[in-house]
Amino acid sequence: MSVNQIYGINGPVVTIKGETDLEMLETVYVGNNRLIGEVIGLNKDFTTVQVYEETAGLTVGEPIYSTGAPMCVTLGPGLLGNIFDGIQRPLPALQAEFGAFIGRGAQFSALNTEKKYDVTVQVKVGDRVSGGDVFAVCPETSTITHKAMVPPALSGEIVSANPDGQYTVEEPIAVLKTDKGKTVELTLAQKWPIRTPRPTKKRLPANKPLVTGQRIIDTVFPIAKGGAAAIPGGFGTGKTMTQHQLAKWCDADIIIYVGCGERGNEMTQVLEEFSELVDPRTGKNLLERTVLIANTSNMPVAAREASIYTGITLAEYYRDMGYHTALMADSTSRWAEALREISGRLEEMPADEGFPAYLPSRLSEFYERSGYVENLNGTEGSVTLIGAVSPQGSDFSEPVTQNTKRFTRCFWALDKSLAYARHYPAINWNLSYSEYLGDLANWYRDNVAPDFMKYREELCALLAEENSLMEIVKLIGADVLPDDQKLIIEIARVIRVGFLQQNAFHKDDTFVPLEKQYKMMYVILHLYHRAREVVARQIPISKLLATGLFDKLIKMKYDIPNHNLSRLDAYSKEIDTVMDGLLR
Repeated sequence: MSVNQIYGINGPVVTIKGETDLEMLETVYVGNNRLIGEVIGLNKDFTTVQVYEETAGLTVGEPIYSTGAPMCVTLGPGLLGNIFDGIQRPLPALQAEFGAFIGRGAQFSALNTEKKYDVTVQVKVGDRVSGGDVFAVCPETSTITHKAMVPPALSGEIVSANPDGQYTVEEPIAVLKTDKGKTVELTLAQKWPIRTPRPTKKRLPANKPLVTGQRIIDTVFPIAKGGAAAIPGGFGTGKTMTQHQLAKWCDADIIIYVGCGERGNEMTQVLEEFSELVDPRTGKNLLERTVLIANTSNMPVAAREASIYTGITLAEYYRDMGYHTALMADSTSRWAEALREISGRLEEMPADEGFPAYLPSRLSEFYERSGYVENLNGTEGSVTLIGAVSPQGSDFSEPVTQNTKRFTRCFWALDKSLAYARHYPAINWNLSYSEYLGDLANWYRDNVAPDFMKYREELCALLAEENSLMEIVKLIGADVLPDDQKLIIEIARVIRVGFLQQNAFHKDDTFVPLEKQYKMMYVILHLYHRAREVVARQIPISKLLATGLFDKLIKMKYDIPNHNLSRLDAYSKEIDTVMDGLLR
């Protein structure tokens, strides 16, 4: 292990003078406290190191130790239900050692090296294996089976295999003789560089939706498994709340929640909520299939950048086992701010609003690691990325939001006026879009209803028409509109309040199955079609409103339990009865 010396210190950026034998993106230990750092710049005069811990107290002349390896995470059983900082140090262990604030130079194993797992060995002597093949399985939690896989770059023959039994993450399970003649011990744990995407066999089309139970997402702006979505919104618009809802209810097998530069009390809230919430899929605790990565706003700024890559690497690892994973990044704007701060200290030429010129390429590196794939072992898995963006002053024209739009196909724009009116999720239906509709149309037709997409298009057309009419109403008032246009405004109110608005604290409205979403949409449009017949007969719209049907449909999301959807059919019959009475 070679030793170099600190020449200059500028916040989290440390320089070494002269040529060194360090490599680009190599992990190093900085100073006598052995702070974790990473080489981010090399030339014949200086080597630049980015330090992932607080550099206060460092002095010129202290040693910098080479490790010869890139920044890696440890992968294995014990990740689920745990909470890590941005460089995968377990926060419970750090708290036990240092208290509420992280001490410097703390070295902790990411996984519990003493805990034994009930391992079932899947290989025997003489078996030929290659990268991605499962050689052992063990229950990681009561709901998730962990599959230990041969590291992607290895292939060869099993020359030794231990019997089933209890093993720690470091004890050898089998011995592999590689094609190059090298002998490698296979353990439950392995390391992987965070900036390198894990390999797959091939990329598959993203044509299955990630079902979230949120009507405005599933019905109006759906996201595919393996897709990427952005949630931009100003302060107080509900980005974190929306991501909490998605993490709790979406049908992904594994949730990776990355709190990147957010307030500490938000991560505390995530921990408290997730530890109390019963997983609707399994009846167990939600934390049993969740990994939390917390790099709060008071933690070292450089580690924010690493936290995003740490999270996506963990998501890819579980994807390789054949699981569908969803990563919530809250928020990528804080990550971009960390890039801007480091770039400023490196005296790089700034681009828009001071962000570095390589901001788009860093964002694309992250979002392109999403996807629905066939893994090396023949299973299928996916990584879905949902990144919150925090534009200052809700200005969606700022660089992070604009560049994020380039690399995501789903854009859920949060609206301050909706949030202040207590309309949640505060997704603005006029600014948002999803490019996955065409890919998912067949799935909705085959698995929900043949006319699902037709109704969805009519619903969106009514909202767009209402938006146009409201411009006229603002100028001259609603009284001058003909009844058919007044009807559009009234039915759009039912759609907005009764369908798009959702109550996260109501037992039946917090998660809505697709079948109920479809039937609710059908009932609302059925009312519109029958009401249009009445209006066409010159019957005043005031008589229609006096029936109370419009207000009744607004409340049906609360009145109809998710387990008894047959009651929705009664609404259609009631609409027909009332309308037939008006037409007589």
